[in-house]
Amino acid sequence: MQPTIFEKNPPAQAVIDQSLAGTKLACYWIEDIEQSAARYQALPGALQADDVVVGGGYAGLWTAIKLKTEHPERRVVLLEAKRVGWAASGRNGGFCEASITHGEPNAEARWPEDVDQLRRIGYENLDAIESFIAEHGLDVDFERTGQLSVANEPYQVEWVGESDEHVQALDAAQVQQRVASPTFLAGEFSPRENANVHPAKLAAELARHASEIGVEIYEETRVTGLSGRADEPLQLETDRGTVTADRAALCTNVFPSLLKRYSFHTVPVYDYVLMTEPLTDEQLASIGWEGREGLADMANQFHYSRLTKDNRILWGGYDAVYFAGGRIKQNYEDRMESHRKLASHFFTTFPQLAGVKFSHRWAGVIDTSTRFCAFWGQAHGGRVQYVAGFTGLGVGATHFAADVIVDRLEGRTTERTELKMVKDVPLPFPPEPVASIGINMTRWALDRADHNDGKRNVLLKTLDALGLGFDS
Repeated sequence: MQPTIFEKNPPAQAVIDQSLAGTKLACYWIEDIEQSAARYQALPGALQADDVVVGGGYAGLWTAIKLKTEHPERRVVLLEAKRVGWAASGRNGGFCEASITHGEPNAEARWPEDVDQLRRIGYENLDAIESFIAEHGLDVDFERTGQLSVANEPYQVEWVGESDEHVQALDAAQVQQRVASPTFLAGEFSPRENANVHPAKLAAELARHASEIGVEIYEETRVTGLSGRADEPLQLETDRGTVTADRAALCTNVFPSLLKRYSFHTVPVYDYVLMTEPLTDEQLASIGWEGREGLADMANQFHYSRLTKDNRILWGGYDAVYFAGGRIKQNYEDRMESHRKLASHFFTTFPQLAGVKFSHRWAGVIDTSTRFCAFWGQAHGGRVQYVAGFTGLGVGATHFAADVIVDRLEGRTTERTELKMVKDVPLPFPPEPVASIGINMTRWALDRADHNDGKRNVLLKTLDALGLGFDS
């Protein structure tokens, strides 16, 4: 096995130690808006609604907005177990990508006949998000900067230029002009593919807009059960009282589905992130990055990075950790092993920034599905709609998902609802302990591929053929 560039050229341990000294275990995004974000009351008791949305992340917020906008006369209620945007929606990398399929290669492997259509819909979806933010004056630090994918290893250079006409191939000199790093050997730039956004601000601003148009938002209200007979109202049991509704949209992301049939269709995978202190003008000049592009590399275990409004660098990815049993625990967010690895890889990538400190470190839970992108489910004759499985690329895709949910609740047949991607439901994960064994074997195989010129072994090829997998 060949060592990667990060193993060949690690920084001094003292550089890592200094960078993490005093780093706060907290999500920078959420802390940044802590004093300004609105709070919403808990459910005061039993109530009756027309439409109820479960989950105060992006998918739930977009769905509530679209339902209320379409039917201003209806009572739309959103229930959130903790606080709006506190989970994946408030703590992600801040990339809002056009792809609704977790990248074009994933679409080509699963729905080759629909690739062009899915690409077009993805761009239209991102355009619609941009227009909505502008039209309603949402303060979310939205920047349509495009996406820069870089090759850190010689074998990855061979992949550059294989993408479609929407992507600009860059040689070593061209990629260095965009972002200066000794590890960047080549790259691809997709000008329309990505926008940067402040994730916690996006959640807070969507909630503000939803509230202003009449959506009732209740925080600290955990939904514990869903029931209902044909032609009778749905009953949603919460720890604050029962909500009765005609229709329901379940947007609970990584958390257990209220529909038992989808209990094994996602698993929780922890992703780790660092945020630097604001760079000085001199530090920023040393790396360039004048285009402020979203940045990622081409490995299986990849890093992602971006600049914030005040010129901090977010640096995350690589480690994607599944803990045995598939549990979600706050203490899993404090994994210094992963944060030290990220810091090491950061200074290999940007040795000119030695001395920069990380102000924050955190983790978020990804709702991984076996097809790497969202899937939809339904129950109670279509009166209940469900979406999950975004696998870490949901900032933009949740808007599309909400459109699908509303179409299906309204009984409409549209281009969206007729997509094979929307109609298909992926294979579930196996129960424990098989899930842990399979996921960890797959992570090992992906790591081996990164150490073997990207060559996929028999396990990965078999999973590819079955439409299964695990993405870092």
